[in-house]
Amino acid sequence: MIALIVKITLAYLLGSVSGSMLLGRLKKVDIRAQGSGNAGGTNAFRTQGLVFALGVVVIDVGKGFLAAWWIPGLNFGNQVAIMDVGMLVMLCGFASVLGHCYPIWHGFRGGKGAATAVGALIFIEPWLLLPLLVTWLLTLIMTGYVGLSTILAGFSLVPAAWWMENQLLMVFSIVLSLFLLFTHRSNVSRLRDGTEHRFERIHIFSRNR
Repeated sequence: MIALIVKITLAYLLGSVSGSMLLGRLKKVDIRAQGSGNAGGTNAFRTQGLVFALGVVVIDVGKGFLAAWWIPGLNFGNQVAIMDVGMLVMLCGFASVLGHCYPIWHGFRGGKGAATAVGALIFIEPWLLLPLLVTWLLTLIMTGYVGLSTILAGFSLVPAAWWMENQLLMVFSIVLSLFLLFTHRSNVSRLRDGTEHRFERIHIFSRNR
């Protein structure tokens, strides 16, 4: 049990390492004080540009992958397996997403978890990336809303996991999609109020056409 707690805690601490905050310190900026105030890749792109945002995404995706791949396999001596390895991998992956959103190193003010979730999924079940990316791209092209694209992409994991007939993966997908909906609740509120930011250059079904 102690080994389980330690691994989940390590995954959370790894997730708490924010790409935008690390790169921001090098550039002497805090993107949480700019744009939407979020420490994720979208706000990094809007406020600092493409190169900075790519660096943020690489770090945030990478830590999600490491949390799911590396931490579950750590050996703490005579530890007794108390759960399925697949479940441990998913718990560590989700803990890293939780750490990204509520980072202990940065005052519990982080991003919304999408990039880190993608990193964890790369190891947990890479086939799930296909419906996730297709849904995200199609929604972004059709609407121009990044937040909406991420929410729907998250929920696309549920039918995909159901089709794969993996009950554990199904539960993980449901929990992750609901958590992404929660972290994007401000986007939902702005969508309802008609004030959500839209990438017009991506949105091909513009009202002006």
